[in-house]
Order: sequence, then structure tokens, then C-alpha cells
Amino acid sequence: MKKISLSSNWPIVDIRDNIIFASNGNVVLCYQLDLPEVYSQSEKDFEDLHATWFQAFKSLPVGTVVHKQDIYEKKAFTATALPNKTFLEKATSDYFKDREYIAHRSLIFFTLTRNKALNNAKYVNPFRKVSKEVIRELEASLKSFIGSVNDCVSFIANNRKISIKTLPPEEITNLTTEYYNGFNEGFDTDILLEKQHIQTGDNYFDALAINSELCFGERVQSSKTNEKFTSDDFVFHQGFIDGLGLHLRENHIVNQILYLDDKHKWRKLLDKKVEELSKSSNFGSQNKVILGKIQEILEKINSDDNARIIRGHLNVIFWERDPDNLEGIASKIKTEFKELDILPYAPRGEERKNYLLNSYCCCSSNFSDEDLYVAGSFSSYFSSLKPRLLIFNSVYIHRIIH
Repeated sequence: MKKISLSSNWPIVDIRDNIIFASNGNVVLCYQLDLPEVYSQSEKDFEDLHATWFQAFKSLPVGTVVHKQDIYEKKAFTATALPNKTFLEKATSDYFKDREYIAHRSLIFFTLTRNKALNNAKYVNPFRKVSKEVIRELEASLKSFIGSVNDCVSFIANNRKISIKTLPPEEITNLTTEYYNGFNEGFDTDILLEKQHIQTGDNYFDALAINSELCFGERVQSSKTNEKFTSDDFVFHQGFIDGLGLHLRENHIVNQILYLDDKHKWRKLLDKKVEELSKSSNFGSQNKVILGKIQEILEKINSDDNARIIRGHLNVIFWERDPDNLEGIASKIKTEFKELDILPYAPRGEERKNYLLNSYCCCSSNFSDEDLYVAGSFSSYFSSLKPRLLIFNSVYIHRIIH
């Protein structure tokens, strides 16, 4: 597929309140977040926020996909809401009118997917339609899923630092149009999926991603000290990857996706791996070390009935009118990742198409095993894995417009 027209590939069958019935068979519950002001949180506040997400997601059923999407756009301030009567009011209005700022929207989606095993092929066509029978089967389990998501949302809402509201149908439609229209305004256009780049209207797109545990350094935490504002008297904290938020003053989207896996599937995979390594443990010391670690993880899974395995994916999609500027933006993002001791993956060709098209909320369940890192477990164990979840706490701590 070299060209996509949104009018002939509309990805939504129906919208009921804040619920999307997607043409690919997924059902998505959509919410908007309003979060604490930037730099207003202490290190303990960030830990408390992480604990809130951690506890809230525990109640979600196996096969759920949680997608956190932060959209940052360069906008011109209109000043229409400012008073404009007195001399000072007019001067203030003129000063701010058309000044560039970064508009920020924070959204979260909960997906009931028809593929509960979450074992997708490497590339999945996000516009492939499913039969009405599949949609009816999902509707049968929808009531239970909505109940679980409502419990999760209620728990999040109980944290007075976070406001979570349902996303109205018209905003869902606008978001879909904006995303597939490449955030162009004033006209509809097509997506051109070329090998060297992706172009939608006047904008050119690229992406960087975290798709493997090997991308991470030794330590991932819920927050970090902001060196720029911290002094001997005051310490300012920010989310671990907040440098990819408003600090990156470019058009971009940060997608953070969690897959809530079935631990029984992983238990079978680990049992098979133990059997294979047991046969080859005498052929190298590394095999013995890996075998011991897997056996330790298996023991902890088997001893805790509440253990849940989760996988994650993180990507940053960015765009510019001039394709020559994309390299400079990518360099800024790589620099931020380097400061966090994270090595990002730069997708090219089919991979780039895959990441851009499947980062839309209805398609975020389409990533394959090769695109996901093991994020951790909703268990009291796995202390070596659990810190990977702390990334989900970042890029949150901003208001919609700053």
C-alpha cells in the first residue's frame, strides 16, 4: 500500500459515547487526562503517581492494551479570549497574538482486542476489516470489559492530582481525522507511504522507538532531577522522560503502550526454554546463568497467583514541513535518550510505516513480539523488571497548554 485515503479507509464503524467500535474488530474506551503542573511534583509525588497507575491497571483483564498518547503541536496563540478594551489590554493582546506555543493533549485508551493472545504477525494491515460476527462476539464480552475499565478509571480519579474524563464522540472523530490527515489544517489529504519517507499533505513524518529490553540502560526510575532549575536551596523533579514532552519544542507524539499478557502463556514459553537450556547448559557458562535466572522467574510466577506479565512499546513520532529538518529533530530526541542511558531504534522502510499507522488508538494492538519489550509484572516480585513500568509515569506531568 503506497497511498492511503482516509475517506475510503475510515477506521471506525461506530462511536457510542466514548467507545469506539473499530473496523478491525477492536473496541476502544477513550479518555482525556489533565495532570499536575510541570515541576510541581516531588520525588515522592512521582512515586505515588506510579503507584496509582500500578494499582489501577491490576484490575484490567488479560489481553487488554493500554495506550497513553501525548500530542504536542506548535500553534499560534489567537488571543481572542483576552480582554481588548483598554490600552493595556490591547497592548497585551497584541503582544501575545500569533506567538508560537506548544499545545499538549494527554489521552489514554483501553482496548478490548479480538486477539487476546497478543501474538500478532510482524506486519498487520491496520485497515483490514473483520466480519460482523467478530464484532458481535466482542460485544458479548464488552459489558465485563467496560466494568473493569470503569473500576480502573475510578481508582485513577480518586487521586486528586489526576483528572480523567471521557472523550466526547466529536473529539474522537476530530482526533482520527487529524491523525490520518497528518495534522494539516484547512484541507483533506492522503498519506504517501514512500520507502524514504512518509508524507501527509505538507508534513513529512519520522519516528524513533524503544522496542526491546536491550534499549534500556542499567536504571529506569519514576523521576529525575532537573539540573537546569535545581540549586543548593531547591530541588526540582521531572518525569523520567519528560525531556521528550514540552522540553522538545517540536511537533511530535509520545506513544506509550502496555500489553497485559496471560502469564500461563509465558509459563509455557519459559518451561520450554528451561528444557532447551538444560540440554545445552554444559556447553557454556552463559547458558547456566540464563537457565538459573529463568528458573528463578518461573518459581516466582508459580508461587504468586496474582502475578501478571506485561510488555511495552514506546515511540516518538515527529513531523515537519521541511524533510531536511527531520534529522535535526531526531538528533534532539536521541540526545535526550542518551542522557537517560537509552538507545532508541530508528525504523526505516516498512518498519516506519508500521509504527506510524499502528500508533493510532484503534490499531495499537497490532505490534508484534519484535516491537515489544518486557515491561514487568503486577506482582510483588520481579524487582529487576518492574522499573520498566516507571516509564509510563513520564510525560504526564504537564497541563494541556503550558
